[in-house]
Amino acid sequence: MWRSLTEQKWLPLAQEGVNLGDHVLEVGAGPGAATNALAARARRVTSLEYCHKFCVDLREKIGAASVVRGDASALPFVDQAFTSAIAVLVLHHLRSPEAQDRAFAEIHRVLKPGGVFLALEIGDSWLARVLHIRSTFVPVAPDQLSSRLRTAGFSNTQVTSRSGGFLLRSTRA
Repeated sequence: MWRSLTEQKWLPLAQEGVNLGDHVLEVGAGPGAATNALAARARRVTSLEYCHKFCVDLREKIGAASVVRGDASALPFVDQAFTSAIAVLVLHHLRSPEAQDRAFAEIHRVLKPGGVFLALEIGDSWLARVLHIRSTFVPVAPDQLSSRLRTAGFSNTQVTSRSGGFLLRSTRA
């Protein structure tokens, strides 16, 4: 279900009018729901995942060179390595607003000038909290994102609300 929703609805929505460029960073790949769809839209995709098991499984599916185990708030990549970065239902899994802010700064650091950061997130609701009863859920307040991303160095931030969530687009100046 997640793969189908991601490939057919969320990614097309996030990418509408956006050029991902040559090298996409997939932040928080999880089991790879977005990975194949991203690979079909960009020449090269590097998938970052924190969970060891998801990394192992994803490496078996797409190849070891394209999957990196790591933390979004301390990215293991050189400066300006990517033309775009995308996080699908990831930011609320970071353990605190401070970890989210470090992730924003790290994503900014690894993007080339003009690179775009896209994120799809769920809103804070009782249902979201129930669904995350056994996992981390730190909601991201959409009305604070422009300020938080500006602090990280981004510009032209757009937050578009959708039913149950929102789409974030921001550019590295």
